[in-house]
Amino acid sequence: MIILSIESSCDETSVAVCRGREVLSNIVATQIEEHKKYGGVVPEIASRRHTEAISQVCDEALRTAGITYGDIEAVAVTFAPGLIGALLVGVNFAKGLALSLGVPLIPVHHLRSHIAANYIAHPDLKPPFLCLLVSGGNTVIAEGLDYTHFNILGATMDDAAGECFDKAARFMGLSYPGGVTLDKIATVADREKYPLPTPKTGENDLNFSFSGLKTAVINLIHKANQKGEEVDIPVLCATLRQKVCDILITATLKASERKGYTKIALAGGVSANSELRSRFEEECKERNLELYFPPLKYCGDNAAMVGVQGFYEFESGNTAGQDLNATATLPINYNS
Repeated sequence: MIILSIESSCDETSVAVCRGREVLSNIVATQIEEHKKYGGVVPEIASRRHTEAISQVCDEALRTAGITYGDIEAVAVTFAPGLIGALLVGVNFAKGLALSLGVPLIPVHHLRSHIAANYIAHPDLKPPFLCLLVSGGNTVIAEGLDYTHFNILGATMDDAAGECFDKAARFMGLSYPGGVTLDKIATVADREKYPLPTPKTGENDLNFSFSGLKTAVINLIHKANQKGEEVDIPVLCATLRQKVCDILITATLKASERKGYTKIALAGGVSANSELRSRFEEECKERNLELYFPPLKYCGDNAAMVGVQGFYEFESGNTAGQDLNATATLPINYNS
């Protein structure tokens, strides 16, 4: 089944053509350089750039895949969660395309797509498994019960891990995207020089909290500036990265042990973090756990992962009509 898929939830306009787990093309038009001067994504600008780029990106995806519009058997699109204006561009384009071609319209949840990025590179990965989904907007530990049903075991109570990285990096004066820059310049952590707290999450020890950690970094820099002291930014970056990775890995392994999972999948933009990947590999190897994470090119937002997840959504009977609307917030287990 040939599916044309569309992703426009934030600042990447992407269209892909997939056949099951096989990616025939995946075109991404990024807006990073434009948003860099503002230190983060400006929603109105993102929506306008999606509108300007989507037709051209779609045509390029078809050319690269070597197919025509007549070969498309279904259209999949990210409908939630994300920036509402940005989502609407993709959703409306997909609705018009599906209507004109007379093919099914498949609504795809953005977080499920990130998990599906693993299916592209790992043909052997099949549910059930445990997943840590960690990005700029979400941090979730979930059971993948099957391809379209999930059970949330823990989630962030405030900021996401990627948001903590991005906001702390911005305060350090690092360029956007902050989390990526922080990972690149980080050297060796020094917890004695820069002690950072371990957030408390109440009764559910599989939940996360990163707001206080972000604030601790900001306060640390404030105090140093007031005293006229210089902050070693690469060391502070490494110390923050280590602390966030500690929190993410500890909770995920705890969930794995409690639920008896031997397969763990990482997903989301922060799954590209170098320390998170390497330390997870070490920890899983020690415990004889199977670890999966996407290739770096599929960690960020892209339409290939939407197309692959769209295939499984279609197989489960999840299609939409012309009344499909974008939704800014929606849990990954919305239909479970």
